[in-house]
Amino acid sequence: MYALRQCLGAQRRFLSSGGSMSKVASSPAAALEESLAVIGRRSGLTMCVGGFGLCGIPESLISSIATEFPDVDDITAVSNNAGVDGFGLGVLLDTKQVSRMVSSYVGENKTFEKMYLGGELAVELTPQGTLAERLRAGGAGIPAFFTPTAAGTVIAEGGFPIKYKSDGSNEVEIASEPREVRSFNGIDYVMEEAIVGDISLVKAWKADTRGNLVFRGTARNFNPDAARAGKFCIAEVEEIVEAGELHPDEIHLPGIFVNKVVKATHNEKRIEQLTEIPADASASAKPAISGGRGRIVRRAAKEFKDGMYVNLGIGIPTMASNYLPEGVKIELQSENGLMGMGPFPKQGEADPDWINAGKQTVTPVLGASTFSSSDSFGMIRSCKVGLTILGGMEVSSSGDLANWIIPGKMVKGMGGAMDLVGAPGAKVVVTMEHVAKNGSHKILDACNLPLTGKGVVDLVITDMCVFEVDKESSRLKLIEIAKGLTVDDIKSNTGCSFDVVEGEIPLMDDEEW
Repeated sequence: MYALRQCLGAQRRFLSSGGSMSKVASSPAAALEESLAVIGRRSGLTMCVGGFGLCGIPESLISSIATEFPDVDDITAVSNNAGVDGFGLGVLLDTKQVSRMVSSYVGENKTFEKMYLGGELAVELTPQGTLAERLRAGGAGIPAFFTPTAAGTVIAEGGFPIKYKSDGSNEVEIASEPREVRSFNGIDYVMEEAIVGDISLVKAWKADTRGNLVFRGTARNFNPDAARAGKFCIAEVEEIVEAGELHPDEIHLPGIFVNKVVKATHNEKRIEQLTEIPADASASAKPAISGGRGRIVRRAAKEFKDGMYVNLGIGIPTMASNYLPEGVKIELQSENGLMGMGPFPKQGEADPDWINAGKQTVTPVLGASTFSSSDSFGMIRSCKVGLTILGGMEVSSSGDLANWIIPGKMVKGMGGAMDLVGAPGAKVVVTMEHVAKNGSHKILDACNLPLTGKGVVDLVITDMCVFEVDKESSRLKLIEIAKGLTVDDIKSNTGCSFDVVEGEIPLMDDEEW
């Protein structure tokens, strides 16, 4: 629990040298040493760390803690991700300096998963937008707020394992507490407390000597929010210029939020998912896709309406953007801070500062914009993003969705999915294969897996049919069917009863593409 006991302003100070107002430190170690002196202790610190995946992470500061500050331990690391094995925050997991993570998605970090399941690491999985807002609120002096995200899920109800016992029994030692839930205008909202860190570690592209920061591309992500939330903020940057060389209008984060600036000494900027297309590929070329997956992709594309702002999950949902109906243009939003997401870069042109929410390298379209993670999810919660298409593991007849965890088997986190499906009024379309690989049902009376959202799905598109969700009756209605299939085929492959549209059932794939 993170309490707002003191005004952040009491901790912020102008650190001047001979009246120069310079905040530049000589090295990452020097900046860290000063922050520890100000905070007054070296163990049990809460550190807010910027970055999304490996994009925009403070590599030099993390490396310095691991190699030069072994006595800085029992860290609570607040960061969207936990790095990867041997890189990013993964380094501090290797050194066992982190005892608790507050994150939304941990991806493929095997060390993280082993430590969590083995009882060596406490983990508070938090929806991505909620995490960004908790940081933003902490930096704005707001102790708590209400969000529709995660209402009706284990995140709101409590009981999710934060820490397992370390004796190999697989028993839970610490479980999450229930949140307060309150209804506004007939919609349930979950209360979340702000996060205030002792030290913030962030990465920017450029800074001036007074601590004003400029970010580049999608490397902005969580960095402004993390910077604001710390009592002492250190910004690691690629370039430092004199005060006055940055125009006031181009500054993304004012220096009042930054205590020290240091030139990056480690700037590998590793790309987590290098994704490129051949140099001679046409920008309008459609990826080859056929069979059931192709049917899902082509049907999902029919949900796009001209001028829509859309968020698409990785895989089948993203492929749908290649099959826009004639005359339709959409704006693709990526929740890591990009509006106007374009195609993958051509071979040799990938830029580590431009990635999508799946950590793949991307390019911006003409007229694109970038922004912080908290701004991104503000767009989502306020329903400015009108359509979300994402995958699912299970869907219930009442529109519940499960797609983020398989207890005891898959521990990755929910990322931004809970925020996306929880936005009141937005349309949520789930695309998935109708049955699991073992033939078991994925469309059920009630989901067996922990929920991503309760009563949030509007449409289910599978390789066999399309279901519309009637949330008032908590029933599905079969509105389209694949060629060659009958209603009895759908019934035998569906784990709940459903209604059928009146008259002849339209075919999913009745148009040529």
